[in-house]
Parts: sequence; structure tokens; C-alpha cells
Amino acid sequence: MSLYLCVDCGGTKTAAAICDVSGTVVGRGSGGPSNITYLAPEDFISAVKEAVSDALKTSSASCISLPPGEQSPFSAAWFGISGADSPAAIAKIASPLSTLLGLSIGPKLVIANDTHLLAAPVRMHSDVTSAVAVIAGTGSIAVGFREVDGKIEELGRVGGWGWVLGDEGGGFDVGRETLRQIFLEQDKASVSGEPLLQSILIDRVMEWFGVENVMEILTEVYHPDPSRTTTLTPGEEKTLHNLPREARLSSLSPIVFEAAFKHKDAFALNILKTTAAHLTAQIAILLEERVNSSSRTVTPSESVISFGGSLVGVEEYRNLILDDLSRRGHVFRRVTFVDDAAAVGARGLATASSL
Repeated sequence: MSLYLCVDCGGTKTAAAICDVSGTVVGRGSGGPSNITYLAPEDFISAVKEAVSDALKTSSASCISLPPGEQSPFSAAWFGISGADSPAAIAKIASPLSTLLGLSIGPKLVIANDTHLLAAPVRMHSDVTSAVAVIAGTGSIAVGFREVDGKIEELGRVGGWGWVLGDEGGGFDVGRETLRQIFLEQDKASVSGEPLLQSILIDRVMEWFGVENVMEILTEVYHPDPSRTTTLTPGEEKTLHNLPREARLSSLSPIVFEAAFKHKDAFALNILKTTAAHLTAQIAILLEERVNSSSRTVTPSESVISFGGSLVGVEEYRNLILDDLSRRGHVFRRVTFVDDAAAVGARGLATASSL
């Protein structure tokens, strides 16, 4: 049967979509986290199996279980996996995925980084030949692509190093920059003797951490990570101390966005302009306005920039990035936000099969 599967494997959830040959979504499913940087292969496969099995149940192949019998229900499958940053990382899960789906490793089973799913729009617009995929959720990464003979070829990538080393423009970066700027304002006040800057954001952050003095935030930030075996008992309150330290910072991003875009807090908006600039500086490394056939850069005027992730899902933040790129001389022919990467990827597979 002509079914096309795409699975978007992320740090928060796994999303699966199944399309028929016409590109119509006929099945959807979801599972737990599936970033292979943090998971053992068996845990990764478990999350994927849950998502794909759910999608099959709502499709025309609802009677099929995984692994399938003699024949796979899928003509092709495309996996976009967070953490699939090297051949060694992909090799760990390639064979188990092949067994799970009944598909041989190769053209019918494509395994790549999750940014590859965001490159699918390059196939959907006749006036572009390349794409820049930008993910900014909890973390961030930017990757350049070119369509060559019907295939999407990766050109170069910047970022995706995780919260310890990078994630510029993502949720962790927003949280970290927020606290850095709040502490800097506190330091300035200690030198000048003036009161701390009045800001809705500062008030909200102090409420979030449950403190009355800015410097007390440090204790909350550096409180040891919870044990991996720690589980909350029924009725036990979920607190910041129950979160890993990186999540304590990334969890601030909704507060910053609300202060900046709903309450028009100038301090919050400047923080987001700063983090947006962190990301655009990385995107700019992938770009070049002059066409050079031997170059692995992307020409914006002939390309689509494709955004994905919770932070760039907010139009105002996306516009900060686009405005900063424009100031640097980079204006894209097309701009799109992909809010359903699994579905877009499945349609892309179906489209490619008909060419």
C-alpha cells in the first residue's frame, strides 16, 4: 500500500504523520521524548513505536502492528531526529528502526537531523532552489539545504550544540540572558545607589522564583539537579527544584515573551532583541548573496527560510529575527513557519514519489 510516514523526534515529544500517495494526511500519532542525545536506543525505539502505532490505528492500515509481518505498510519513511548529529549517532538506531518498520536502510528509510524536515518547503515552491531551516524551541540550530536532482542536500549547519555550549536564540538562551540582564541591573544599582530598574519582567521573574531579593535567585538557579530517580508523590507540589537546572532557565521564556509582547515591557523586549541577534549571527554564517556554484552557502534572494519550534512560532519573535537579518542585508524570497513538521515531511515524501 502507498503510505508515507514521517516522524518528528524531539526532546519533548514524538509526532508521527502518515500520508497517502495524494499527500493527504490519513494518520497521526504521538509519543514521549525521542532526542537520541539523551536516550538509550531502546527508549528511543519505544517512543517511536508508540507514535507510529497510534498513527497506524487511525489510518487505512489500522490492522497492522509493529514490527509488521512480511510486508511493510509503508512505501517510504522519513525520520527527523533531534540529536542525530553524526553518522555514529544515526547508526545506533538505524537497524532497530529498519526492523520496527520492515523497511531496508536506504532510500526508503531516510534518517536525518530534525532540521531536514523543515527543508521540505523547498520542494513546494518553484521559485526557490535552496532553504535555510531554523529551529528555535528550547534549543536552536540553523541548517542550509539545496535541492539537487529531486533530493534535498544538506550544505552546512551552525549551532545545535545544546544548552551547555550554545542554543542561541532558544528558550534556554532567553532564560539565561534574562537573568544576566537582571543581575547586571542589580549590580548597576549597587554602584549608583539608585533603585533597581522598574520592570514588569523583573517583578514576574522574582515571583517565579519565589524571592524578594534579586540575589536570592542565584540560590534557586544553582540548587542541585534532582535525582534521576526522584518521582513526585501524589499531591506533592511541582517546584523549580524538581526541574533540572537548564529547565529552570528555559522555563522563563514564556514569562519574557508575555512581558515583551503583551505588556510592552521595554526591558523584556531588549532581551529578546539580544537573543534574536544571537541566532541571526549564526544564520548569517550560512548565507551569501553572490551566487557561487562551488559555495556551500545559501543565497537568500533565491531561497526559503523555514522556521520551526515553539519560540519562532511566535510571530513577533520571528519578525525580530527577520528584521535583524534584513539589517545585515539578507532578505529571503519566501518565509514560512512549519507548525506540523511531521505532516509537511510526509507530504514531501509523497510529492517526491510522484516526480
